[in-house]
Amino acid sequence: MTTHKSQPNGPTQSSAMTPDPADERDAMLATLISELTDQMAAGTASDLDDVCKKNPELADELRELWGTLVVTQAAGAGKKFDPQETIDRAPVRFELPYTMSGIRLEKEIGRGGMGIVYRGSRLGELMPIAIKIMLKGEFASNIDRMRFAAEAEAASGLDHPNIIPIYEIGEHQGHPFFCMRFIEGETLAQKLARGPMTSDGAAQMLLKMTEAIEHAHKRGVLHRDLKPSNVMLDKQEPFICDFGLAKQVRSDLSLTKSGAIIGTPSYMAPEQAAGARGQITEATEVYGLGAILYHMLTGRPPFMADTPVDTVLLVLEQDPIAPRALNPSVDRRLEMIALRCLQKPQDLRYATANELAKDLRAYLNNESVSALEGRFGQVIARLFRETHNASILENWGELWMWHSLVVFVACLLTNVMFWMGVTTRVYFELMWGIGFIAWALVFWNLRRRQGPVTFLERQIAHVWAASVIGVVILFPFEGYLGLPLLSLAPILSVVAAMTFVVKGGMLSGTFYLQAAALLITAVVMAVVPKYALVIFGFVCAMCFFLPGLKYRRQRIRNRRAVVLWKKPT
Repeated sequence: MTTHKSQPNGPTQSSAMTPDPADERDAMLATLISELTDQMAAGTASDLDDVCKKNPELADELRELWGTLVVTQAAGAGKKFDPQETIDRAPVRFELPYTMSGIRLEKEIGRGGMGIVYRGSRLGELMPIAIKIMLKGEFASNIDRMRFAAEAEAASGLDHPNIIPIYEIGEHQGHPFFCMRFIEGETLAQKLARGPMTSDGAAQMLLKMTEAIEHAHKRGVLHRDLKPSNVMLDKQEPFICDFGLAKQVRSDLSLTKSGAIIGTPSYMAPEQAAGARGQITEATEVYGLGAILYHMLTGRPPFMADTPVDTVLLVLEQDPIAPRALNPSVDRRLEMIALRCLQKPQDLRYATANELAKDLRAYLNNESVSALEGRFGQVIARLFRETHNASILENWGELWMWHSLVVFVACLLTNVMFWMGVTTRVYFELMWGIGFIAWALVFWNLRRRQGPVTFLERQIAHVWAASVIGVVILFPFEGYLGLPLLSLAPILSVVAAMTFVVKGGMLSGTFYLQAAALLITAVVMAVVPKYALVIFGFVCAMCFFLPGLKYRRQRIRNRRAVVLWKKPT
C-alpha cells in the first residue's frame, strides 16, 4: 500500500552522495548501535561478545560505544543489563536497477542506522527522487518500524523551504519506504571537512536552519539528531534531513526510554548524553544548532575525543574551547551566540530556536545581540541551584551518610582523648591520617562497585584528599609552633568549608550554605575550645548526612520509576 503526497510543480533539484568506505563503516556501526539501543529501551540487551565476533573490524568501536551506553545509563536512569540474546537481522539488498511500487531504484547514495537511500524516479517520469528504504525490512523490531514510520510522519507533516519534503510513503515486500526530494550537492559535514566557514556565511546558513527547526517546533516535532551530516547543501542552500530520531511532542507514543542514547555524541546536549529523555526540549535543539555553528566556525565539533566514551564525558563535564582560540577570524559576537547555545544548563541557552534566530538576524544586521548582554542578576538568581553535574550525587548519597558517621566518631574520639589528658600528638596524627586513608580506600571501593567513576568525581576526590592532608598536618604544625594541643582546631572547619565551596561550584549551589555553616562553626569553636571537636563533628556530619539522605532518596525514586516502567501495563 502506498500513500501519495502532492508533488511540487516545476523542476526539483536532486542529489546524491557518493558512498565512501568511511561512510559505509559508520553506517554499519550506526546499525549495530541502533540495535543495542533498541534492545536497551525494550529492557533486554545483546550479547556484545557475539556481536563483536560477527563484526571483528568494528569490535573496538563497539566495545567503546557499549561503554558509552553504560556511562549514560549510570548518569541517567540506571537500568541494568543482563545480556541474553542476539537477533540476526539481514540488511536489505536490491540488485540495481530495481523496480518496486511504480518506482525505479537506480543507485545507492547513502546508508545510515535506519535505512538505505537510493537515487531513482517514478516510472514514466524523468525527475529524480530519493527513496529511503528500511534497512532491516521484515527482520526489524517493532521499535525499528515505529522509528522509521515516525521519521516519515514527522517530515511529511512539515512544509518549509529548508526541510527536505516527503512525497510518498509506502511498503514493498515487508520493507517500509518513503520518497523525498533529491538534493544535488553534498552534506554540510563534507563541506566542513575542507575547512571552516566565514562568520557571515556561517550565520546566514545557520539562520535558515534555525528557521526550519523553529517551523518544526511549532508543529510539535523535535529533530533530536542535529549535526552537519544531517544537513544537505544545494548551491549553499541548507536542507534539514533525517528525522529518524524525531519526536512528536504532542504524541503519547514513546520510541525511547530513559537511559537510551539519543543523538550523536559530539553534537548532543548534556541532557541527551545523560540519557535524560524527559529533559529533551526545544533548548536541546538550540544546543544542537549551536554545535553546528561551532563546527562551521572552527572546522571541528565542540567536543571531540578518541573514543565515544571520552566524548560523552567531555559533553557532560567540560566547557568547549572558545571558537576564537581555534580560529582568530571568528567574529566575537557570533562566538558569544555559539557559546550561549552550548551552555550546559538549559535555562542559560536560548529558550527557543526563534530567540536564536533573532540574535542571528541582529548579528547579520550589525545590531547588538542579546548574547552579549550582562546577566549578573541571572547569575545571582541561579547561585543556589544544582549544576548539570548534580546527578552524580545519587552515587554518593548512601556513602555520604556513612561518611557523616565516620567524621562524627573521629571528632568525638579526638575530643574524648583531649578530655582524658592525652597529649601525645602522634596518636592524633595516626587516627586522622591512617584512619581517614583507610576510610577513603573503603569509600572509593564502594563507589566503584556502583558503576563507572566519572572524571568530575575523580576531581572532587582529589579536593577531598587535599583537605584531609591539610587537616592531618595541623597536628605537627601545632607542635612546631609550640602551641597547645588542638589550638588550631577551628581551622578544621575552615578547611571543610572550602571543600564545600568547591562542591558548590561543581555540583549544587546549596553547598554554599554548608560552607557558611562551617565558617560560623569555626568561630564558635574558637569561643568554646573545650568542645570544639564535638561541635565541629556534629555540624560537619550534618553537612554530609542531609544531602546524602536527599540524594539517596532521589536514587531510590529513580530506581522505582525504572521498575514501574519495566512492568507490563
